[in-house]
Amino acid sequence: MKGNFDSIISDSKPVIVDFHALWCGPCKMQSPILKEVAAELGDTVRVIKIDVDTNNQIAGRYNVQSVPTIIIFKNGKQIWRQSGVVSKSQLKNVLMQNI
Repeated sequence: MKGNFDSIISDSKPVIVDFHALWCGPCKMQSPILKEVAAELGDTVRVIKIDVDTNNQIAGRYNVQSVPTIIIFKNGKQIWRQSGVVSKSQLKNVLMQNI
């Protein structure tokens, strides 16, 4: 996944990366929020999910200590980061400034 991950986050449109775990309750709350944001913003944004248990090298590279952690990348650079459940309005506000 590492090489593919690097090419995905290098996109010129914002890429929301959801660092999550299958056993994580708050992660299950975050997932439908991300689906709504992706549906509303369409092709202007991309959402990918990274399971920290199966992709611990990527999680370690970005020092993900808790899940869920949302990191937004654009052109390969981290432009925003938040741990815990993030509201739809908060995500959309950040994205609208970076589309």
